Amino acid sequence: MKIALVGYGKMGKIIEGIAKSRGHEIVSIIDIDNQQDFESAAFKSADVAIEFSIPKVAPANVRKCFAAGVPVVCGTTGWADQMEDVKKDMVASNGTLFWSSNYSIGVNIFNAVSKYLAKIMNGFNNYDVKMSEVHHVHKLDWPSGTAITLAEGVVENLDRKSKWVKGTLTAPDGTVTGSENCKADEMPVSSIRRGEVPGIHTIVYESEADIITIDHNAKSREGFALGAVLAAEFTAGKKGFLGMTDMLDFLK
Repeated sequence: MKIALVGYGKMGKIIEGIAKSRGHEIVSIIDIDNQQDFESAAFKSADVAIEFSIPKVAPANVRKCFAAGVPVVCGTTGWADQMEDVKKDMVASNGTLFWSSNYSIGVNIFNAVSKYLAKIMNGFNNYDVKMSEVHHVHKLDWPSGTAITLAEGVVENLDRKSKWVKGTLTAPDGTVTGSENCKADEMPVSSIRRGEVPGIHTIVYESEADIITIDHNAKSREGFALGAVLAAEFTAGKKGFLGMTDMLDFLK
């Protein structure tokens, strides 16, 4: 399969290595200095593009993939407020977008377990719930896209919570802003930016008697990169808006 890479930071380079190890060909690499290559024959020859960049340019990158007729797998988070407009452009151009807040298979298993636990906790109102996430200092958005997806899964399945809200943010210099204090029907999601942490997501249910904690701790970026390549293999030849629910049967 021919793959184009859009964004060539740490994730892009890891994705490149994994894609090649699985027998795929990288036909185009686009980063900040060669945006004109979206119009190149090499880019247009790709069966699928994999986009990992930054929030402020991701929507434009995705639209350029639509214009070139190349299906795109996007792993950039932090632009959810523009998603519906991008979907409309996808439909208008008969394009393809696979989007997920996290491509790690382990994280998606964790999300399924979290949803199931939330359903169980409907029978135990004496437990309150909160969430936290830890990421490297280079991550710009907070909470993480993965934390938002996990939080939405809890809220959808835990009747006593109507929404998630931002909790605290601990910056790289140790300063803390925000608060975990919230309304009874809200779930706080707090964030920490520290070192080069690939990603830790923790969900805590607490009562006066005990604490139940589940977490996912990424050891490296390789799990995310492999999932993105698997998504690219799944996406090639398809049309419309796709996600991990389409690719992984256990999420349905």
